[in-house]
Amino acid sequence: MTHPLPPRTLTPAAGTDSGQQGDHAPGGGGGAPSREQERRLAERIINAESHAVGQLVDHLGDSFHEAVDRIVTCAAAGGIVLVSGLGKSGLIGAKISATLTSLGIPSHFVHPTEAAHGDLGSFRKQDICIAISYSGETEELVALAAQLRQDDICVIAMTSGIRDSGLRHGSSVLLAVGECEDELSPAPMASTTAQLALGDALALCASTRLRFSDEDFARRHPGGSLGAMLRPVTDALRFRVKDRTLIPVADDLSVSVALANSETSGRRPGAVVLIDRASFRMTGLFTDGDLRRLVLKNPGSLGEPISAHMTRSPGSLFEDQLLRDAVRMVREFRRDEIPVVDRDGKPVGLLDVQDLITMKLVRD
Repeated sequence: MTHPLPPRTLTPAAGTDSGQQGDHAPGGGGGAPSREQERRLAERIINAESHAVGQLVDHLGDSFHEAVDRIVTCAAAGGIVLVSGLGKSGLIGAKISATLTSLGIPSHFVHPTEAAHGDLGSFRKQDICIAISYSGETEELVALAAQLRQDDICVIAMTSGIRDSGLRHGSSVLLAVGECEDELSPAPMASTTAQLALGDALALCASTRLRFSDEDFARRHPGGSLGAMLRPVTDALRFRVKDRTLIPVADDLSVSVALANSETSGRRPGAVVLIDRASFRMTGLFTDGDLRRLVLKNPGSLGEPISAHMTRSPGSLFEDQLLRDAVRMVREFRRDEIPVVDRDGKPVGLLDVQDLITMKLVRD
């Protein structure tokens, strides 16, 4: 684990009496830093944020599990997880709220100032609030938490947890992110990164407890690439056995006869799916590339059995697998055509990589 970083210090800039130029951060003054100084500053920022996230595991305890309990109970009762924060913590809160919603837990963000001017009516007995403030002393959040506790509404506070605070006293459950190195910049960085990571862990653990599945996610995200990845691979098939846009042929035929028998009335696929004549199970694949190489090497081999030249047991997908599995196969094995089979190994269709490109799931 990365060790805590010492506070930032600025050495004199070029042109001062020392003749040296130090590491500059925003607001530090002095001349423009060199590339090496700029890289060192970037490394310090990244290391500080990495440390802030890494040390979160030391703060996971009963309070984290209790927070998950409260979220699960809220969702099961038809409640809403309302998330609130001010400034940068508010932006993190909005993202955590969006993550909860994506994972099947109803949530929305409430601005603490607006809550004091009418949005308190958004809270119901079955709802809970996640209030985010690193210091735990944001006045608007402390006031909001106090009001909600009076109304017997659960408040999960997310603070540094390293010192006493008004928000800590006003909370039902305290989630600590620990001490974070934010001295590199006047804007919070490491602390908000830690808040985001802890919020993601909270959301995913609660969602897992509620048994939210990939299929549930896909139904909630039908239009985006994430949702598309979780659709069945059969949704993207243009070449299908059942509608004869793909015609499997027996592997004991000659190359020329097999090609002739695989012809369809519409656009032809980029490969021939070969099957065992008796069982109809797929035995191999013969691509346009295979044909080109065969003709260039020995045109007379077109009369030979296609089984002698096909790719035996090609990588394939089952019809109940997802498009993300097809994308993984394309990326790892550079496949242009992927046979899709049923659980008995009988061909269902042929997935063309161009279809994945059109869906913007892979790049050309």
